[in-house]
Amino acid sequence: MKKILAILALAFASMFALAACAPSAEPVTLGPDAIVIDVRTPSEYSEGHLEGAVNIDVQSPDFASILSQLPTDGEYYVYCRSGNRSAAAVAQMKAAGFTNVTDGGSKENASAATGIPIVQ
Repeated sequence: MKKILAILALAFASMFALAACAPSAEPVTLGPDAIVIDVRTPSEYSEGHLEGAVNIDVQSPDFASILSQLPTDGEYYVYCRSGNRSAAAVAQMKAAGFTNVTDGGSKENASAATGIPIVQ
């Protein structure tokens, strides 16, 4: 019985972990002035990014300084490789007073949800 419970617990944990990375079921419509932000490293960005995305590395020591130059009432759509860094960036942005920020998750999920192609 303990083995079955352990397997079920592992299955549920895996399901919830994968759900966090799953693409949104709903398409995302961005406004004409929305800014798409890729928060990966510059080398990751150069390997492929959403067309028109701005690269602001969340792991850079300048991240908060760069954010402070952006209007907090703008519309922002943030993505990364897997969704971890975009979640961290969105949390920092909201803590800094940004009011319209969407976490797009991974590059592939963000592309699928917005319809914006991935370019190099």
